[in-house]
Amino acid sequence: MQLYTQYTYEKKWTATSEKDALRIIKEEMPETDAEATLGYILSEIKKGKTVTLGSCRFSLKP
Repeated sequence: MQLYTQYTYEKKWTATSEKDALRIIKEEMPETDAEATLGYILSEIKKGKTVTLGSCRFSLKP
């Protein structure tokens, strides 16, 4: 499964590793548990949804 991210000010989706996704989550929401949040994001994008966290969107496909 390939994870894609897109900041609200960007036009292109970017392939992102889980390690980078954790870093993004920590930057966007430093007060949350990043690993639990990533688990939630992965479960939702498997359903075909796009998850927005702060100024970054996560999706399964661009």
